[in-house]
Amino acid sequence: MSITKYIEEATEYLQQRGFEKPEVGIILGTGLGKIIENVIIEAEVSYNHIPNFPTTTVEFHKGKLIYGTFEGKKVVLMQGRLHFYEGYSLRDVTFPVRVMHLLGIKKLLVSNASGAINTNFKKGELMLIDDHINLQGDSPLAFRGVEKMGERFVDMSAPYNAEMNNKLEKIASEKNIKLHKGVYASVVGPQLETRAEYRYLKIIGADAVGMSTVPEVIVANHLGIPVSAVSVLTDECDPENLRPVNIADIIASAEKAEPDMNVLFTDLIKQL
Repeated sequence: MSITKYIEEATEYLQQRGFEKPEVGIILGTGLGKIIENVIIEAEVSYNHIPNFPTTTVEFHKGKLIYGTFEGKKVVLMQGRLHFYEGYSLRDVTFPVRVMHLLGIKKLLVSNASGAINTNFKKGELMLIDDHINLQGDSPLAFRGVEKMGERFVDMSAPYNAEMNNKLEKIASEKNIKLHKGVYASVVGPQLETRAEYRYLKIIGADAVGMSTVPEVIVANHLGIPVSAVSVLTDECDPENLRPVNIADIIASAEKAEPDMNVLFTDLIKQL
């Protein structure tokens, strides 16, 4: 069976369970799930119940697709994303974006937890992603038949939507939220980086590093979906002053910064 058929099967299953023409898709990263508390939930389905849908294997990613009304808009949220390091292909990782597209989303918002490479950025602050570097060694568009789903050679000169990014910067300014802007590097993981790797990332122009987001953004561009992404900076990655970090610390930092990110996404969705 072709990937198109797999996408259609998953979409039809969700439509039968009330997922009707969402306007905005939202992908929630590590430790970033409280925005769901403000959604009037109309339907929710665990990933493992959706035909052909990959299942998250990370213990702090719940693995539910949620549909409802948020600030007057119909939204579909991924409560827990998929990662390359879980053993999936990038085609699997981005399968949900293709399903959300077929459901009808017109905009995509993405959040993640990342490490601050730029030493001017501090733990607990936010970074609006202006550009990215794909260091995952693969592409979610590198498969036979991709040209039937969109332009194979997708232009990536401006992968993040300028209009939505400008709105997010304006909201941050009005609400007195510290919002940096920078370049996000996406690596495979799941191990964190060495001191030498942090030095390398800084040299090539990365302001933050994480293990997600870029595949979903590539596919959003492939499908013509305007996308914006915000990183919660959960640790400081200065190779000259590097301290051990564990996942509990990362989640705690994400949860501390989450209210500001929720304000950004909430006010942006009001304006879409």
